[in-house]
Amino acid sequence: MNFELSSIVVAGLTAFAFQVSGQSTNDPSSHTYRNPLLPEIEMADPDVIRVNGKYYLYPTSTTRGYDVFVSDDLVHWENRGNVFVDPRHGDWAPDVFYNLRGDKRFYLYYTDNQDSQKPRDKQIGVAVADNPLGPFVDKAVLATNSIDAHLFQDDDGSNYLYYVDLTGGFKIMVQPMANPLQKSGSATGVIHPTESWEKKSGSVTEGPFMLKRTGTYYLMYSGTGADSPNYGIGYATAKSPLGPFTKFAGNPIAHREQHIFGPGHHCVVEGPDRKLWLIYHQKWTDDKSFRRFLAIDPIWFDKDGVIHTRISRDTTQPAP
Repeated sequence: MNFELSSIVVAGLTAFAFQVSGQSTNDPSSHTYRNPLLPEIEMADPDVIRVNGKYYLYPTSTTRGYDVFVSDDLVHWENRGNVFVDPRHGDWAPDVFYNLRGDKRFYLYYTDNQDSQKPRDKQIGVAVADNPLGPFVDKAVLATNSIDAHLFQDDDGSNYLYYVDLTGGFKIMVQPMANPLQKSGSATGVIHPTESWEKKSGSVTEGPFMLKRTGTYYLMYSGTGADSPNYGIGYATAKSPLGPFTKFAGNPIAHREQHIFGPGHHCVVEGPDRKLWLIYHQKWTDDKSFRRFLAIDPIWFDKDGVIHTRISRDTTQPAP
C-alpha cells in the first residue's frame, strides 16, 4: 500500500481456512518481538500492506501459489489461506498494491513460470481482487524473462513498475504504467550489479522497493545471490522515479553479521507506532540454500536523509 508519513511515500508473505501453524510464537501479551517470526514456516520475499488498520502479508513460501497472513501489530500473524494459484506454477516474490486513489482494488504482481514445462523461464503477471484476502483473478502478463515486480505510485498518481530483467544478468528496470494493468512506453534499466558486495556470491541486483522522502526517490534493492549468506540490502537515490540513480556509498545497509545470514528481499511499512519497519527474510544457516524465515526490524532516515536499519535475530526487541 502506498501512503504518506512525515513526507515519506512508501510503495506499497491451500485452502481458504485458518491454520494453527500460521500463528506467531511471539507472546501476544508482550510488547516485544524476537526474530524469527513464524519460525515453523519457510518464508521469503515478504510484501506487507496496511488496510483499515490491519496488516496483510504475502510471502514466497512452500505453499503452492500465495497465502495471506493478517496481523494487527506486525508481530502476531494469522494465516487466512490461499489467495492466488497460477497453473504454470513457480510462484514467488509477490507484491500487492492497493489502488486507494483509483478503483479501490488490489493488484497482485507475481513471478511464475512462463510455461509449466519450463520452470527456468520466468515472467511477471498481474492479478486483481476486490479484497486483500482475495481471491485474485489473473489479468495479464507484463514482462517475460523477468522476476520481482514492485508497483510504486507517486504523489501525482503516476504509476511505475520496477522489476528485474534476467536477459544478460540481473538488471532492475522501471516501466511507466498508464494504470496498474497497462504499460505506457518502454522500460528503462536503472540498476545493475557494479559493486563488490553485489557480486560476492553471484552478480545480482533484485527485489526492488521504492520509498520517497522530501522529493528524493530511494530505490531499495537486494544484492548478490539470494541463496547465499552474503545476500544484503542497499539503496540508490534519484530526483526522478525514472532515474538516473546513484548508489549509496555505504551499501549494504543490511548485511551478514554474527548469527545473521542473508538478510534481504524486503518491503517497508508504517507500524502501529507510526514508525517505519523493515519486513524481510533471513536465512537459517550460512550454507548455500533457500531456507529462510520472516523477520522485522526498525528502519529510519537520519537528518541527512541517509537510511539506517538495525537487524536482529534471537534477541528480544521492542515491538512496533
